Amino acid sequence: MKTSFLGRMAFLFVGTFAGSREAFAFPLLPIAQVPTALRDGFQAGLGILFLVGFIWGVITIWGGAQKMKNGDSDGKMGIVSGIIISGAAAIMGALFSIFGMNGGVLTPQF
Repeated sequence: MKTSFLGRMAFLFVGTFAGSREAFAFPLLPIAQVPTALRDGFQAGLGILFLVGFIWGVITIWGGAQKMKNGDSDGKMGIVSGIIISGAAAIMGALFSIFGMNGGVLTPQF
């Protein structure tokens, strides 16, 4: 059976650490620091995404309400999807905070 170099290295790595009875820990690695200019750029981009997503969600809610008014059963899903689209960024920020990853949450700048 022929295995690639990567396959042999993966087998060696798993075999080395999976069979050991001693505790294995990686040395502490320095935490990567994000430059302020890059972080500000991402925050500005996130702000634009918030605005576009909110407007798109409101339009989707409005379309769903119009469908419900006309008697279409898909109107309810339009309203629900509009709510999710409008609040998607806030929902993800809340999930990051709940699971203890506050460093990954950026504050949007408008």
